[in-house]
Amino acid sequence: MEHSCYKCGQMIEEGTAFCPLCGAPQIRVAIAAPVQPTPLHDDAYLPPERTSGPGSPGVALISTPHAVRPCALAAAIAVMLTLLGLNPFVTMAACGVLAVVFYRYRNPFAPMRAGAGARLGALSGLLGFAISAVLSAVVVTMFHKGAEVRDFMVKSIQENASRYPASEYQAALDFIRSPTGLAIMMLFALFFGFVLFVVLSSLGGALTGAFFGRRNSH
Repeated sequence: MEHSCYKCGQMIEEGTAFCPLCGAPQIRVAIAAPVQPTPLHDDAYLPPERTSGPGSPGVALISTPHAVRPCALAAAIAVMLTLLGLNPFVTMAACGVLAVVFYRYRNPFAPMRAGAGARLGALSGLLGFAISAVLSAVVVTMFHKGAEVRDFMVKSIQENASRYPASEYQAALDFIRSPTGLAIMMLFALFFGFVLFVVLSSLGGALTGAFFGRRNSH
C-alpha cells in the first residue's frame, strides 16, 4: 500500500522511513492538545478568601462557645467592682470593655469590629445582670433584707409624695405603697436594670471593638 510524501508528493511504499526523492521523514508522532477544564461557574477556580488571621479583611464573626468564658469573667469583675463601691454606670460600661479585651486575648487573630464588640458587650451585660440578680436574691433571702428593701422603697415613695401634693399624684403613690404596687415597682426596677446593664455594656463593647478594628486596618 502506497501513500504520498507530505513534502514532495512522491508515492512511497508503506513502512518506508524516509522519502527516496526528498529525504523527508515519513513517521510522525501527533501530540494531542491539552484539554482546558470548563469551570462550573465564573468563580469556581478563584482562591477562597480568608475570613480570619492576622490582618484579614474578613467579616468579624464571634464564636459563641469561645465568647461565654471571657464575657462571664468580665461580668463577674464588673459586679465585684460594683460591690466595692464603684459607680454602677461605670462598671456596666467597663463590663463590655473587659469582655472584648478578654475575648481578644483568647483569640488574638479573630477579626474585631464595632458590631462584634457590641455583641460581646451585650452578652457580658446579660451575664452581669444575671449575677447581680442572683446575688441580690441570695442576700435578701439569707439575711432577711426583704423588709429593709421594702421600707426603703416606701420611704422614697413617701418623700416623693410630699413633693407632689396633687390628688392625682397622691392616688398613684398610694397604689405604689400597696403590696401590689411594690411588686410592680420591683419588677420595673429589675427590667430597668436589665436594659441599662445590656445597653451600657454593648456601648462599651462597641467602642472597644471599633478601637481594635481600627488597629487591625493599619
